[in-house]
Amino acid sequence: MPRDIPVGNGSLLINFDHTGQVRDIYWPYVGQENHTSGQVCRMGVWVDGAFSWLDSDDWQRRLCYFKDSLITDSTLENSKLGLRLLLRDGVDFHEDLFLRQCTVENLEKNNRQVRLFFCHDLTISGTTVGDSAYYEPEQQALFHYKGKCWFKIELLRGWPGNWQGGLDQWAIGIKDVRDLEGSWKDAEDGELSGNPVAQGSIDSVCALHLDLEPRDQATGWYSMAIGVDYAAVTRISRSFARKGPIVFLERTASYWQLWVTKGDETLEQIPANLANLFRRSLLVLRTQIDNHGAIIAANDHDIAQFNRDTYSYMWPRDGALVAATLINAGYSEISRRFFDFCHRVITDQGFLLHKYTPDGSLASSWHAWYAGGKKQLPIQEDETALVLWALWRHFDRFRDIEFIKRHYRGLIIRAANWICSYVDENTGLPLPSWDLWEERYGVHSWTVASAWAGLSAAANFAQAFGENELSLHYQRTAARMQEAAEKLLWNETAGCFSRSLLPGPDGVYLDETMDASLIGLWYFGMFAPEDPKIIRTMETMRERLSVRTRVGGIARYENDYYHQVSDDIAKVPGNPWFICTLWLAQWYIASATTQQQLEKALDLIKWTAERTLLSGVMAEQVHPFSNAPLSVSPLTWSHATYAATILEYRQKMKELSHG
Repeated sequence: MPRDIPVGNGSLLINFDHTGQVRDIYWPYVGQENHTSGQVCRMGVWVDGAFSWLDSDDWQRRLCYFKDSLITDSTLENSKLGLRLLLRDGVDFHEDLFLRQCTVENLEKNNRQVRLFFCHDLTISGTTVGDSAYYEPEQQALFHYKGKCWFKIELLRGWPGNWQGGLDQWAIGIKDVRDLEGSWKDAEDGELSGNPVAQGSIDSVCALHLDLEPRDQATGWYSMAIGVDYAAVTRISRSFARKGPIVFLERTASYWQLWVTKGDETLEQIPANLANLFRRSLLVLRTQIDNHGAIIAANDHDIAQFNRDTYSYMWPRDGALVAATLINAGYSEISRRFFDFCHRVITDQGFLLHKYTPDGSLASSWHAWYAGGKKQLPIQEDETALVLWALWRHFDRFRDIEFIKRHYRGLIIRAANWICSYVDENTGLPLPSWDLWEERYGVHSWTVASAWAGLSAAANFAQAFGENELSLHYQRTAARMQEAAEKLLWNETAGCFSRSLLPGPDGVYLDETMDASLIGLWYFGMFAPEDPKIIRTMETMRERLSVRTRVGGIARYENDYYHQVSDDIAKVPGNPWFICTLWLAQWYIASATTQQQLEKALDLIKWTAERTLLSGVMAEQVHPFSNAPLSVSPLTWSHATYAATILEYRQKMKELSHG
């Protein structure tokens, strides 16, 4: 199930599903830990003896954000109950405080009392063992806690100068033990037991009562403060009570509106809906980035049902590509923290491993250290090389010499020396590693292009720092790599580059499967986008990877098995991916010589916008027949590629208009 709405501040991330209910609570790192384990924290409504949770089919929903902010603007209407809910949600930009403003509109012609119920189905630090919750009467609040993770939940009604706090009802109960479903079931009759404490596998529910006149509305507030102990959450709630909820919501909206336009050059020549989606993509990107530097791939916990693992990790490749987009958009603070992170985790030998947790620990991996009777490195070489490529883009844009100085030896030179050492002396190509899709072990066109780009970046750095011999060494290694790629990866019979050289029983062979990742050959600069061999490769890619349904788009590669929907490969070579479709648009942009040629790119950009959720969130893939989001949502890489494409489109328009 996609996450339609993420809101966060870089340490606290809250995800909502398509029903408008909370599904993920990540703290103190974005992506680590999830204190719901993907379970829904229900919200329900009782009126006139009838009850409905928000996931009922009786609700009509419109889940959106306010323009250029990370405050939601959601409307849910239930004609059977005669009610409309206006929900404004946000995480304070400074404090780890989640706010929900609930305005209830009475659509009937009589006085009514509406009761809003908020459920907390928590698994603190990923397990229910040892969880505790209690009602505190003096503060009229609920506390959940375990170890150094505390939650304080409060409810509020009224208006500035006349705020009234306190829970009208509450209950804390046992869940998933001895056939007990949890205290949330207690809410469905509109009354809660008032049980004040429980431990272990527990949940809690609290209620806020609002009295409404005919055709009138009333507003209540829900807040959740998170901190390391009782004192921390109490400090946040006191500030909240003193200033009032409106201040926190408005200051957060203003902050993100300022943030998303900080480096914004004119987008007047971009259609308004595409420009809005560009800014939305930047904001969604920011929700997926931890304040300590980790750029997380995705934080949709539902993917865990497939293999008991998630995308909530920092892949250096994804991070480098996202950082490159943010650099181009002017967000140097985020890219600096990302490169600091990479420097902290790089091995002494000079390579980065598969993926990392947001706190910098080595993450889970399916890459083996041993295969075929001998040791092999469990790496994707592009993950090391693209960090150097992105770092040069950062320096070229911001010229922050003192920042680069502290990374020159330990990150740049260390990584570049390792890339030079990890080369086949006979061919000049990199030694085998895993491909960017993490499925095949061999020598891959994307990886070769990445290694070339990383060495070229390192050569630029070495020259800038006056180490000319070292710069020449990197340049020569990269030049030999490029010559080898053109000779060994080009398939004259197929008329295009091959995606990989793979080991076989009789040596290596060319993998002729068409793969969208071949864009790396020109995107990272090893070949020009107008090179005849690149043109033939990209035209072949478009022909063989186009999805021939009403949905359209570009597949990842031929017969892509991941979340595969159709085995009609001629019609559906794979599900359409946002990044792969945008990659084709980026080639159209890079190779365009006239404004008219840019129209092909614009069509694909529009295709992307038309397949985002109403909130502006992009998944990894879409269903080739229904357009429904598939796999994780939002995918950070999708939003980064969209933003990058818009920036490249704008730049090419400028060049052509002045040319």
